[in-house]
Amino acid sequence: MLTVKGLCTEYVGERGQPIRAAQEVAFGVPPGKLFTLLGPSGCGKTTTLRSIAGLERPQLGEIAIGGELVFSSQKNLFVPPNARGLGMVFQSYAIWPHMTVYENAAFPLRVGRRKFSRREIDERVMRVLATVDLAEMAQREATKLSGGQQQRLALARALVMEPRLLLLDEPLSNLDAKLRERMRFELKRLQRELGITTVYVTHDQSEALALSHAIAVMNRGRIEQIGAPREVYERPQNQFVADFVGTTNFLDATVSGADGAAGFYRVRCELGELKAQAHEALRPADKVVLSVRPEDIYLSELRPDGENVWQGTVDQKVFLGESADFQVAIGERRLQSRVHPSLRTRVGEPIYVRIDPEKCVALKP
Repeated sequence: MLTVKGLCTEYVGERGQPIRAAQEVAFGVPPGKLFTLLGPSGCGKTTTLRSIAGLERPQLGEIAIGGELVFSSQKNLFVPPNARGLGMVFQSYAIWPHMTVYENAAFPLRVGRRKFSRREIDERVMRVLATVDLAEMAQREATKLSGGQQQRLALARALVMEPRLLLLDEPLSNLDAKLRERMRFELKRLQRELGITTVYVTHDQSEALALSHAIAVMNRGRIEQIGAPREVYERPQNQFVADFVGTTNFLDATVSGADGAAGFYRVRCELGELKAQAHEALRPADKVVLSVRPEDIYLSELRPDGENVWQGTVDQKVFLGESADFQVAIGERRLQSRVHPSLRTRVGEPIYVRIDPEKCVALKP
């Protein structure tokens, strides 16, 4: 449905220095899927989205929507935004305060190049308002909507034109935490029901993991990794991805050699020697960084069976309701573990730590 190849966008900074906002960005989005561009501020994700929309003109690359080229630097082709058949929702919903909910949703139909009859407008608007659960509020003033309702109205206005591609730029960032979580489910439901191909931009890794079919993690204008949410989270390709997507413990280590099954190695770190998994070939004496998620560090008051077991001391702990975070000291090193709150070991008491070798990922720095 969407194909982006070799996209490069460069700006001139305040001091005249070149700023490479997007460098060799390339990805594809199949029909009906939600694809997320995830990364910190300034990584190039919004520039990439604006390039797809036609609001930016890259220096190099190619963009095709539904098999139709809308930008090609080689062919000197640039299709304007209003001819690309896209729907967009930005961080600022841009709701017209002097219009009702109905009038806001109908606005794109009335000002677009294609002319619709009054009946067609009414049918489309009421159908899309029903989809986002705002049909009963059609005649309400837009300013009297809650934040979540305004977000749904902005979405309705983007959907009313029945776009072939929907672009969402940080659409939930202005909502409070609870409403943001609720709207994630709402967005996921709408996207799945409508089957609309969507590109979503966010810096919130929880949002990306919850909503996406696939995620592209961006850093300094480049894509670091593309994959399904579980793949990106459990099998990061480098230290940046492991650190940005979720919380993790990092340990510097040196490879001692291969261990048994393919992909497993013995490595030596400050905790001692342990078994870890790598997704690329390693050699003895290679320097690596071990990434272990807090939820993959198992704690118990009795010594467990298996490999990668150490005795430590509870240094700190924080009760989080559905879970508890423990800081465990092993020598001079502290590891963060997230466990079920039923574990009641007190600060200062001994505790055993076990790391599953499959969950201990060795990355080349």
